[in-house]
Amino acid sequence: MDLADFIKASDYEWHYGPVDHMRVPAIIFGSEALICAMDDHVLTQLKNVASLRGIVKAAYAMPDAHWGYGFPIGGVAAFDASNGGVISAGGVGFDISCGVRTLTSGLHHDEVKRLRARLADALFGAIPAGMGKRSKSRIELELAELDAMLGGGAKWAVSAGYGVADDLSRTEEFGCMAGATPEAVSQHSKERQLAEVGTLGSGNHYLEVQYVEEIYDPETAKAFDLEKDSVVVTIHCGSRGLGHQIGTEYLGQMAKEALIYGIELPDRELACVPINSPTGQKYLGVMRAAINCALANRQVLTHLVRQVFAGFFPRAKLNLLYDVSHNTCKVETHIVNGRAKELHVHRKGATRAFGPGHAVLPMELKTTGQPVLIGGSMGTSSYVLAGSNASEQAALSSSCHGAGRSMSRHHATTLWSGRAIIKDLANQGIEVRSHSYRGIAEEAPGAYKDVSDVVNSAAAAGLSRKVAKLSPMICVKG
Repeated sequence: MDLADFIKASDYEWHYGPVDHMRVPAIIFGSEALICAMDDHVLTQLKNVASLRGIVKAAYAMPDAHWGYGFPIGGVAAFDASNGGVISAGGVGFDISCGVRTLTSGLHHDEVKRLRARLADALFGAIPAGMGKRSKSRIELELAELDAMLGGGAKWAVSAGYGVADDLSRTEEFGCMAGATPEAVSQHSKERQLAEVGTLGSGNHYLEVQYVEEIYDPETAKAFDLEKDSVVVTIHCGSRGLGHQIGTEYLGQMAKEALIYGIELPDRELACVPINSPTGQKYLGVMRAAINCALANRQVLTHLVRQVFAGFFPRAKLNLLYDVSHNTCKVETHIVNGRAKELHVHRKGATRAFGPGHAVLPMELKTTGQPVLIGGSMGTSSYVLAGSNASEQAALSSSCHGAGRSMSRHHATTLWSGRAIIKDLANQGIEVRSHSYRGIAEEAPGAYKDVSDVVNSAAAAGLSRKVAKLSPMICVKG
């Protein structure tokens, strides 16, 4: 990407426009090197998003941004329903409420290291991972039970015996997204999910056992129960087939209806309708049901992980640090032109990052701000960040969500062998388990940007602040 047409607001913040049909500027966060390496399509897509009706402030791209479906992945945009603002299924993505949760364990790196291979085998045996894998947790739901899950999220899972009540205060939306309408979710979407509750899925989803390699903010790390060389478990997955089916259905419907509302789409993949339209409201309800699906899914997986760890480390206490999504549209209050305004904030491959004192945070996180969980890719580091109050003004309280791809999955398979990657990582002390060598090649660490560069850019731009660096020991991949 050429920065010649950008205005440099800082070393890590770059503004473009508005020009042509853009209603607001495009703002990209990142170092000059990261942005110059981005595909030109990121700017094209940001310009398209910035032209949509009712958009507020700017169309944003995080440091891990790359080309996506309609919206760039790593994109953030907020819309004002009272001013004709729109909602876009492409601005949420197909894997609705894909997100990350991290559990602390109280275990030291050395005691887990001794049993690393056996623990990896046990987790791989207990966690259903891969395309179309069915739940080994024996949650074969009937449709009525599925509706209860879609309405209750992680609260439903805890009430069914998968976890403890304390998990809910450390889960975004306290474990249940209000306003879900399970009855409006299509039969086909539900059928795709009946046997997928408690499954990891494929692609970039994973379960990792990690240890804390470095602490940057000792006070916040202590509040998060993170100590150097302590072991954590991170789960990354979403709403599985149900979310994908909802995305597919509503992208098609929105594309058909956009012209009815006089919306000229610069890209069909940017299909959208007014928030207050019947389809807009229906999509919000089913999207919220998919958010609950993802929250329940990660909660059940947490239960399975705890069972495995109990067999190896009876003294371990796997407490939830936090669970946060990065593919959503949520109603939030933000400051626009000095006034509090209710907005519909799309985050696609971007993480909510509320700062200290925010009203929606549980009391124990009021002084630290929200944990922001940033995933790496098998052989690379992950990070725990914390929300920053500066992020409210900078990017609607948003931050990056991972490293961000630097090449397509197909290209990655021409460069790497899954079998060779597993062997190389084993030599580095990282046990990888997967059903698919091709899937490993597609997700090769080299297929992603340098996650440390992304995180450093996010911190330097004021989007979030660094708390701890995590290094992988075990990775279960789809």
